[in-house]
Amino acid sequence: MALPEFKYHPDPLATGAVVESDDECECCERARGYIYIGPVYSEEELDEALCPWCIADGSAHEKFDASFTDEDGIGGHGEWDPVSDDVIEEVAYRTPGFSGWQQERWWTHCDAAAAYIGRAGRDELLSLGQQAVDAIREDTGLSDGPEFETFMRELDKDGSPTAYIFRCVTCGALGGYQDCD
Repeated sequence: MALPEFKYHPDPLATGAVVESDDECECCERARGYIYIGPVYSEEELDEALCPWCIADGSAHEKFDASFTDEDGIGGHGEWDPVSDDVIEEVAYRTPGFSGWQQERWWTHCDAAAAYIGRAGRDELLSLGQQAVDAIREDTGLSDGPEFETFMRELDKDGSPTAYIFRCVTCGALGGYQDCD
């Protein structure tokens, strides 16, 4: 069975937000072969308990009042482009989230939420090109020089610091932010 499509998280298998599993979903009570392992904000304990289909169709939100991304973090708490309430609801309630070191932020651009590509260390960031490097450098507040070079050497996809990369769904620009423990 093919996974549902998520406009703002196009490959949740690659990002690790969804994994293969024989577990039954707490929402639909079906074992569909995959389970979501990202953050869930709900009064009920739903860690590793929801299938991607119940996220995509909104039934997990409806049944448990669950969200998968903090609504205020969409747009970086006002740091990036504002988006409509409809977009905030789609990202927060019908899109798999991701786990970060601190409070997650969802990059916005062209007045839209961007598609989450995943975590990046130095090698992944360099492979995405200068636009991605520049976005992360801007987020650090460091100028191009020895301090940023040290930061880049320490940047680790699975460690700290790490970068969270997004692609604008409107213009294709790359952006995001960095975080550490």
